[in-house]
Amino acid sequence: MESCWSRLKAELVSQRAFSSVDDAREQLFAYIEGYYNCKRRHSSLGYVSPLQFEEAYYQNNPKIVP
Repeated sequence: MESCWSRLKAELVSQRAFSSVDDAREQLFAYIEGYYNCKRRHSSLGYVSPLQFEEAYYQNNPKIVP
């Protein structure tokens, strides 16, 4: 989790100023769902994104329903 917060601060928060709390929420959601979970590769997952890891998991375990 510490790594997640570190990347969030380095890649999102320190590069911009938010105009409102709602703007910050929107940007945070876009970062997590649009980049961090879908595109950013994670060393702990074998250098694939969480989305790719999850898709492979369910393909290899067809009896488990997401």
